Amino acid sequence: MSYDNPSALQRMIANPVALLVGAVAVLVLLSNTISIVPETRQGVVLRLGKPDRIINAYHPGEAPGETGAGLIARIPFFEQVIWIDKRILDIDMEPQEVLSTDQLRLNVDAYARFRVVYPLQMYRSVRTTDGLASTLRLILGSSLRTELGKRTFATLLTPERDQVMNNIKIRLDRVARQYGAQIVDVRIKRADLPSGTPLESAFERMKSARNQEALTIEADGFRQAQVIRAEADAQAAQIYAAAFGKDPEFYDFYRAMQSYRQTFGVNAKTAGTTNMILSRDNEYLRQFRGGK
Repeated sequence: MSYDNPSALQRMIANPVALLVGAVAVLVLLSNTISIVPETRQGVVLRLGKPDRIINAYHPGEAPGETGAGLIARIPFFEQVIWIDKRILDIDMEPQEVLSTDQLRLNVDAYARFRVVYPLQMYRSVRTTDGLASTLRLILGSSLRTELGKRTFATLLTPERDQVMNNIKIRLDRVARQYGAQIVDVRIKRADLPSGTPLESAFERMKSARNQEALTIEADGFRQAQVIRAEADAQAAQIYAAAFGKDPEFYDFYRAMQSYRQTFGVNAKTAGTTNMILSRDNEYLRQFRGGK
């Protein structure tokens, strides 16, 4: 080997600066050639700024370890990866003021949860998940005002609230599909009346309405009780009449015994408080004489 004409490698080793520059160049080339795909992300590969393919796309029911995560190769400097989260994301909106059908102004605080299921469609429409969340936040507020504007405040305190939430979810999901997303859930965290005079006035209106409703129910119950009592008396009269027609003597005896019980106090309620003097031949005492 001749030492008069050193090779390029020997010159690089002899020059630490050139060695460092070469190492950096290799690292840059590798970073632009190999990418690590995490389990929680899906990517849109852009070739010269245009979407080319999807990596590690979301599939319903996929199990960890069975996705497209791992190492991938791409053309350096010509291809770029836009990462999009595969996990369920939250939309936390600002409290909205909603006017219910019973003219109550409500401060409603709600949230929604969504997942990107078509990353290419999402990228073409809003580019990023932040942009998607901002768009869905506006639609969520509009859907809340529209749906709750059809209901009374009491609806939010009953099982019907679940149906309201489902209607909002369907409305929001219909829009989210246009952006490549799926709405997983919609929930109301709080629904409060404004504090101060409006709140007190609302409570008074609710109290008055409930009192009126209670009076109506009580009056209806009294009316039904009267009807039932009249029907029972009529049925009893029919039974008595039928019994009298079948056996007049037994009916006369039964009615006499009821009268004796009330008059002479055999039930101990009036014993010793009434004095009666009657002739032995008095018609009222006929049953004591065997009906003669």
